[in-house]
Amino acid sequence: MTVPHSAGLSGLASLTCVACALFAAMPEASAQQFPQRPIRFIIPLAPGGGVDITARTVAPRLGALLGQTVVVDNRPGATGAIGLETAARAHPDGHTMVMITGTHTARRATHHGRLTYDLLKDFRAVTQMTQQSYVLVLHPGVAAKSIPELLALAKAKPGGLTYGSAGQGSLQHLSGALLGALTNTNLLHVAYKGGGPALADVLAGQISMVFATPLESVPHIKTGRLRALAVTSPKRSPAMPDLPSIAETGVAGYEVTNWYGVLVPAATPVTVVNILNRGIVDVLRTPEMQERFKADGVELVGSTPAEYQKHISAEIVKWEGVVKKAGIKVD
Repeated sequence: MTVPHSAGLSGLASLTCVACALFAAMPEASAQQFPQRPIRFIIPLAPGGGVDITARTVAPRLGALLGQTVVVDNRPGATGAIGLETAARAHPDGHTMVMITGTHTARRATHHGRLTYDLLKDFRAVTQMTQQSYVLVLHPGVAAKSIPELLALAKAKPGGLTYGSAGQGSLQHLSGALLGALTNTNLLHVAYKGGGPALADVLAGQISMVFATPLESVPHIKTGRLRALAVTSPKRSPAMPDLPSIAETGVAGYEVTNWYGVLVPAATPVTVVNILNRGIVDVLRTPEMQERFKADGVELVGSTPAEYQKHISAEIVKWEGVVKKAGIKVD
């Protein structure tokens, strides 16, 4: 018996639709078995800084929860550009994540049109992990015990005080540039490949100061190897209530808040993003992690992907305004 031509086309169309549906379902089916191998967690900065410490604290616990090893992979250079480019080009199946900081939204403002990746187009948000202020810390050899004394010293010796950062256009860089712009002082910026190396040179007395995270600086403050002057947030930190905010010392309008968060390549399936989000948030909500980070002045956030995406967009707008207002220029 011969099938009519029209019926054959109809049957072919039906088979085609079924095939399309099957192929469309494949990413979701794969997501149900996620993760299928170790997860690479790219840290686009050098080892030793707050980002690296946070990642290495969360990674083993997340791995235990997901049933796969989470491998921390440091890819420093170009203020995070090398690591972010690597992550953007990775296969979008959830087995590659990257941690970013407030620095990377600030860097978009200072390097607009010159970056080889786009935070809004090349990545999908997973969760904001932390929020914290920086602490302005000095080598004990610097003769200043308050922000007014520091500014007086800077004005007496223009360019004589140096501060380190994680690189040109980093949030640490803008923290110092904003302080200089608001107080008409000349602070000499020294760029490094990460916050860890910058902090190490302050400890060694090679540079005067750095805007460091509480996580990396508190141990050295307690031992007296660093002197803390103030925090960059608009209010005092609960972890260091004796330290004033920079704004409180008389620098009106000064405010910088740092944060860490996780992204994946843009085409990563939503189902996989949600699995990673739930895993990271569950780790952050454990009493062990809450106590671990609270002691270092770090607030754990654990936002949804949508909330974090909105936060990134808002931060980009904020730093574009600050860079323009303060007249900050980056070579």
